[in-house]
Amino acid sequence: MNTELDQWMTQGKRAENDDEIAEAFDLPSPDFWLSESQGVEVQTDRAEGRQRQISAKIRIPYSIEQVWQILTDYDRLADFIPNLAKSCQIDHPQGGIRIEQVGTQSLLKLKFCARVVLDMVEQFPHQLDFCMVEGDFKQFSGSWTLQPVAAGAGFCTELCYMIVVLPPRTMPVSLIENRLKSGLVTNLSAIRDRADTLFGAPK
Repeated sequence: MNTELDQWMTQGKRAENDDEIAEAFDLPSPDFWLSESQGVEVQTDRAEGRQRQISAKIRIPYSIEQVWQILTDYDRLADFIPNLAKSCQIDHPQGGIRIEQVGTQSLLKLKFCARVVLDMVEQFPHQLDFCMVEGDFKQFSGSWTLQPVAAGAGFCTELCYMIVVLPPRTMPVSLIENRLKSGLVTNLSAIRDRADTLFGAPK
């Protein structure tokens, strides 16, 4: 029996609210803004009960079509996104787009994996919606949006990510929330780096 894992589960079950979890593990409060870190802005909004809406945005100095190409290359996402252990397109019973992903996070020096199966709806090239049909969360859905914005004498892409997540009762919301927020900074930065690799660093 792993004592650290036991502690994490016990804390999650005994705490009366998310702020107690944040205090116990020395985490920022659930409304904490993580902004301008590596050019990424992240915000959390409390929804009903344990549900959280997390949004993040980054500016990438390439066209929306180029960024779209990266986001929809589902089978290669795990090659360059650090917190993604697996990503692949699988059969959809109605012929749509369905992908399976496994994310990894370190909690209390332990590595945890979360699996989701997502149905994707592509609205080229401005919006990519997703909704969990199977997985380790009670709810997991959101969208990517891409918009051209002025940058100097040209344009770049503002990439926004929004997710609504509801973790199981055994998972402390604040702990999961802060790990997701930290992971978004890493993941969006990795998408920007991928664009540099594929299309060449802008001059």
